Amino acid sequence: MTDALRCPVCAAPLSLTPTALHCPNHHSFDRNKHGYVTLATGRRLPEGDTPTMVAARTAFLATAHYRPLATALSQLADHERTDVLDGVSPPRDRDDQGKTRQAGEERAAGEARTNGEALAAGEAPAAGREPLVVDLGAGTGYYLAAVLDAWPGARGLAFDVSKAALRRAAKAHPRAGAVLADTWGTLPLADGSVDLLLNVFAPRNGAQMHRVLAQDGLLAVVTPTERHLAELREQLGLMSVDPAKAERLAHELRDFTPVAEQLLEWPLDLTPAEADDLIAMGPNAFHDRARATAPVTCTASVSIGTYRPR
Repeated sequence: MTDALRCPVCAAPLSLTPTALHCPNHHSFDRNKHGYVTLATGRRLPEGDTPTMVAARTAFLATAHYRPLATALSQLADHERTDVLDGVSPPRDRDDQGKTRQAGEERAAGEARTNGEALAAGEAPAAGREPLVVDLGAGTGYYLAAVLDAWPGARGLAFDVSKAALRRAAKAHPRAGAVLADTWGTLPLADGSVDLLLNVFAPRNGAQMHRVLAQDGLLAVVTPTERHLAELREQLGLMSVDPAKAERLAHELRDFTPVAEQLLEWPLDLTPAEADDLIAMGPNAFHDRARATAPVTCTASVSIGTYRPR
């Protein structure tokens, strides 16, 4: 996994030491006590999600209300199963997420030690071309962890600009690392180094996504539809989904060929506290809004588009 990282200053390969990443041109990037590494050039980055937003997201995702989406994304781990993305109903959920993770780790036994162990010891992951999953705008790493559970041989990297989110992402999965980087600029990744690229409710840097994705790699983009949380938005006066989102997406991903698109919808029965966390973890957190005072039933509605590089 470290093999895919590049110096953000000179684009040279990075090597891992017990405390930092170094390039041959003597640029060094420390791994901080929270477990993530900052690969930036010194230019001021956006703040990203605040600690309050991250706390709300962590609490909401712990309820499993968004698990149908995590399950759908985990199905992408098997390259031969990408053709399942042709329905409009949520996939069957896993009976036991704990058993799923345990089984995945057992199947990975005998391979290189987990990334978390290797980083703690200051060692690079074992040699060999292991599949790499990268989540751009990963937040707390919730969806990346679900994909890695379903792909025992893969490693993962969570990219974000939120320090609060990356503190969580660094601990999201034993085979995942976390990187603070400018996702709008040049990504500190080698050309064609990513096998599966995730972009879930996050901004898209189409040119860089195209550069880092392997020629036979897969890009998965999750965007809300106009029906997403419509009942909640109407009830509490929240921001609406941009009706031009589909056009902007097509322009941003003009260097990719669409493979499939899945409309995924499922009901959400929320307590007032869950509704508040759902609102507080997204862009509505930056705006004055009403608060839920009673249970709310609404619809989660997202589009999962998959793409190959042209």
